[in-house]
Amino acid sequence: MPRHIKTAALAGTEDEADAKTRAAVEGIIADVRTRGDAAVRELSERFDNWSPPSFRLSPAEIEDLVAKVSPQTVADIEFAQAQIRNFAEIQRAAMKDVEVETLPGVVLGHRHIPVGKVGCYVPGGRYPMVASAHMSIVTAKVAGVGHIAACTPPNRGGPHPETIAAMHLGGADEIYVLGGVQAVAAMGVGTETFRPVDMLVGPGNAYVAEAKRQLYGKVGIDLFAGPTEILVIADDSADAEMCATDLLGQAEHGPTSPAILLTTSEKLARDTIEEVARQLAVLRTADVAGVAWRDYGEVILCADEGEMAAEANRIAAEHVEVLCRKPRRWLDRLNNYGALFLGPETNVSYGDKVIGTNHTLPTKGAARYTGGLWVGKFLKTCTYQEVKTPEASAMIGEYCSRLCAIERFWGHKEQADLRVRRYGGKNATG
Repeated sequence: MPRHIKTAALAGTEDEADAKTRAAVEGIIADVRTRGDAAVRELSERFDNWSPPSFRLSPAEIEDLVAKVSPQTVADIEFAQAQIRNFAEIQRAAMKDVEVETLPGVVLGHRHIPVGKVGCYVPGGRYPMVASAHMSIVTAKVAGVGHIAACTPPNRGGPHPETIAAMHLGGADEIYVLGGVQAVAAMGVGTETFRPVDMLVGPGNAYVAEAKRQLYGKVGIDLFAGPTEILVIADDSADAEMCATDLLGQAEHGPTSPAILLTTSEKLARDTIEEVARQLAVLRTADVAGVAWRDYGEVILCADEGEMAAEANRIAAEHVEVLCRKPRRWLDRLNNYGALFLGPETNVSYGDKVIGTNHTLPTKGAARYTGGLWVGKFLKTCTYQEVKTPEASAMIGEYCSRLCAIERFWGHKEQADLRVRRYGGKNATG
């Protein structure tokens, strides 16, 4: 049975905080729904001390901000977006429209239809999340979304030039410097300025995630997301420096970000705990990562690889990194994860920033039933049918008539019976 060398001090204490978040978000959404732009402006002033003449950037303002970004950074952004665009295009090409004659004269099919308008939220409170612009905007563009509105909060008192450059280069049709629940609500319900979108995507803090949850149904969303997570699976071939580095690399996202080590080596387990302490003494984001490690960090010792695989599938973490001999064997052992990183040559940071897969991923065990954001999330798979001959309609109608009678759906039955009478069936009843 797995044994905890280090437990998460605050695991399971989130319910009270969640209740407070729900209530606060509910009030903000109601305010935006009722008062529109006036509420958005007041909320932005209150939470971000930000109230420009217009939250939407003009083409000239975008051009000026992009001009402030160094040529090397622009090139780096373009490289990252090229990787994400390429993989999204490969995924899109794998999604084929279908049309098939399933019975003589009966044609069924489906089409992948892009969502009409998407709102992309690009977080930027604690950190300016430039990469999140790639993940949502570029992927939506590849899917063929008709219109993309994007919001990002002010950073250090104004627009963050690199984030704006990424949003612009990614293909956003509208860019707003507006953050938090007020941004999500404005895109979701609409105001005098904001046209409501059909779908909301992108990561954010607990309040942004809760706003998306409350708006789900009125609009589509990518997924319900909590604090980012990392699970490192390591055997005795791994080293403590790499384990600690990769755990803290995700723990720095926020003070509630779980970072978990699963290992078969007690020595590695204890060495990693010591190495984490050493790195926290010099890590510039130790004020955040240290709290996350203290309160949500875990080190779990397993008897063998089979037990590690079972525990990993139970945890169903957002990011799972495999630092074991023959890492590709874990592709068949693991079923529940947001994204999988195989071997020491890769790491979660590559996936977060540049390698080409999407970093908007399921958390809090949701990897048991869903994957992350990808080009298919922006496509509606819609079916159609065509009965091409009277004989086929009458044949299907006879089956349908009898099945409707079993359910006592007499109006449904009459739809079938009308076709049977008209098109030549032999066994129709009134």
